[in-house]
Amino acid sequence: MLVMTRFVIDDTADAADEFAGRAHAALAALAACPGYLRGRLARAYDDPAHWSIVTEWESVGAYRRALSAFDVKVHATPLLAQSLDEPSAFEVLAESAPGGELKVTTSDRA
Repeated sequence: MLVMTRFVIDDTADAADEFAGRAHAALAALAACPGYLRGRLARAYDDPAHWSIVTEWESVGAYRRALSAFDVKVHATPLLAQSLDEPSAFEVLAESAPGGELKVTTSDRA
């Protein structure tokens, strides 16, 4: 499962530094949860006010359970609440590795 949260942050050095520090703490809290696979903080090249946090999880259940962890509630939830109001959780339906075959899966949605 893939979670993409996007943010628009004031384009000042202080705001960027403050946001990045909070995002690092959020990623660390999420990374400590069972089912977490990886996460990244990214900033747009074309518009440095736009940021995103992308995490990957073993399952939607693992992600939802992680949201109830104490450290996540303290460090990640307040930050995630500032994200753009748009869908953020996605099921992966196809993937490929460099030089590998395309792996297509069916949806788990009922």
